Amino acid sequence: MLNRTYPYYLANVAVAANTDLEVTDKFSGEVATRVAMADAAAIDKAIGYAVEAMPAMRAFPPFKRQAVLEHCVKRFRERYDELALALCIEAGKPINDSKGEVTRLIDTFKVAAEESVRIDGEIINLEISPRAKGYHGYVKRVPIGPCSFISPFNFPLNLTAHKVAPAIAAGVPFVLKPASRTPVGALIMGEILAETDLPKGAFSILPAHRDGADLFTTDERFKLLSFTGSPAVGWELKKKAGKKKVILELGGNAAAIVDGDQGEKLDYVVDRLAFGAFYQSGQSCIGVQRILVHAKIYDALREKLIAKTKTLVMGDPKDEKTFVGPMISESESNRLAGWMESAVQAGAKIVAGGKVEGAMFEATLLEGVKRGTDLYRKEAFGPVAILERFDDFDAALATVNDSDFGLQAGVFTDSLAHAHRAWDLLDVGGVVINDVPSFRVDNMPYGGVKDSGLGREGVRYAIEDMTEMRLMVMRETW
Repeated sequence: MLNRTYPYYLANVAVAANTDLEVTDKFSGEVATRVAMADAAAIDKAIGYAVEAMPAMRAFPPFKRQAVLEHCVKRFRERYDELALALCIEAGKPINDSKGEVTRLIDTFKVAAEESVRIDGEIINLEISPRAKGYHGYVKRVPIGPCSFISPFNFPLNLTAHKVAPAIAAGVPFVLKPASRTPVGALIMGEILAETDLPKGAFSILPAHRDGADLFTTDERFKLLSFTGSPAVGWELKKKAGKKKVILELGGNAAAIVDGDQGEKLDYVVDRLAFGAFYQSGQSCIGVQRILVHAKIYDALREKLIAKTKTLVMGDPKDEKTFVGPMISESESNRLAGWMESAVQAGAKIVAGGKVEGAMFEATLLEGVKRGTDLYRKEAFGPVAILERFDDFDAALATVNDSDFGLQAGVFTDSLAHAHRAWDLLDVGGVVINDVPSFRVDNMPYGGVKDSGLGREGVRYAIEDMTEMRLMVMRETW
């Protein structure tokens, strides 16, 4: 079970300032633990400590950064079950998905440990004309400076890891605001980081209410803001961020195209579509929301996917048989139920699921959803997927692109030409061939275009954002 209370971490030190933040068990609705909440004064102190830590972090050698990351990997493994249970309780994530996220947390820190000792530069040949004869150019990467991180509720371990682990590898101090609904995993991470010899001020982890956390965005002492969350909030933060670099990993309404050559592979395709649409109650920005199926196989796939959807167990996330647990809150469940009802009133048909009770939202399939409805245009962020048919592959690509979002897309096809055409024409950050857009490995460049964000996560790519190139030009003789 969770501890009765958790402190926050200010300049590497646990501070039991208060117990103001109640964290609920998302299935039972009962208070599971209480967490210390930072005020503006604590956030200001954390930023000051991060600034003071910058010289020490810059001097903290790569082999020591690697040792810190390897210590975290070791301790995450030792506390695997504790981390998984905490995630299951505070996020309502089914226990099997929770264990999977702890595994990805470990993977992300492992990759960061490897990357920490290969942040290399380059030699540039400057002798491109007679005037540059005898001049040589050298480039190295240096830490950008103190960083501000704001992480979301849906992957509170691994999406936090995608900020914290590259920061340690790059040698930048940071102040992290975990999601107030799911702060416990990040605070356990802070407890483990506090066991290391990171310089004082290298990290602070401060739960705070959104309306009291403006300094994470506006304070000019930060040189980078990395935010993961909703598009509306993310783009507003960018407006307020001033001169700092901004990395945004925002939402999506990801599509999967199933080409007409998948007849013998339908069972595999159906299993992957059901996973992509409904794992962790659909609360993933790359969850499958739109399923475009070639008319040749539409009826057969529809029948199999309906049957598969009806087998998914909804219930207590602590039960290993559960596939669909609660959404993060009843208000989010009600919001999605309203979108579904509006789609039905506009002519859509529910072909599987549709039952809603409190925060519990049954895995649901619809067809005939009009393209102008919220359920089609916006990010559902819940266990709902839309079926539609197509006859022409290029028309399907155009349908996928008819979206304000562009995070990832999946394409099931045996045609190499269609795979490359999708890669060429889909206006998204990543195209996944023969799997769902929900597929992600933690060293790949991950991010989107349009309203889905700016920049890329994935450890090496995050390190590039958290460092700057510094050029030295040397004249050979003078």
